[in-house]
Amino acid sequence: MGLNDITKDGFITTTVDFAIKWAQKNSLFPMPLGISCCGIEMMAFASSRFDVARFGSEAMRFSPRQCDLLIVAGTVTYKMASVVRKIYDQMPDPKWVISMGVCASTGGMFRSYSVVQGIDQFLPVDVYVSGCPPRPEALLKALMTVQAKVGAYKPTLLDIEGHKKANARVPEREYITID
Repeated sequence: MGLNDITKDGFITTTVDFAIKWAQKNSLFPMPLGISCCGIEMMAFASSRFDVARFGSEAMRFSPRQCDLLIVAGTVTYKMASVVRKIYDQMPDPKWVISMGVCASTGGMFRSYSVVQGIDQFLPVDVYVSGCPPRPEALLKALMTVQAKVGAYKPTLLDIEGHKKANARVPEREYITID
């Protein structure tokens, strides 16, 4: 169905599920968690130069109860891990997670007793963005990948009945690299 059909017939037919998925996919509200240097690139991602408003995600919320996309950007220490998990738990379902940078994904260069060697130890991560720090274009690509996952997401009975269980939804991992 193209625009010619709309002007000719004057109406569009669709399903409620398709309209809701389209709205969810194109209006993700990110919860920015810029813990270290990757946070600067995340700020650039939200600037007018890279224009995340094209994807409907320009309204970054700083309340987890208003967000459905968590962007963890930077080094996560064990002391900070409980805070990150609490923020994740306060977000409404369905929720999505982007691990931005090598420090959030694998601990990076910090092979230390105090640094978590990947946030996937305590959070289900949907998309990993590589780089130190990754470019804003890589974060845009990760956002588009999450949008595709939101469009294809079908809640299961476990998600509906046991939505408060930790890690009830095990995501399929995606790795984003920009050359």
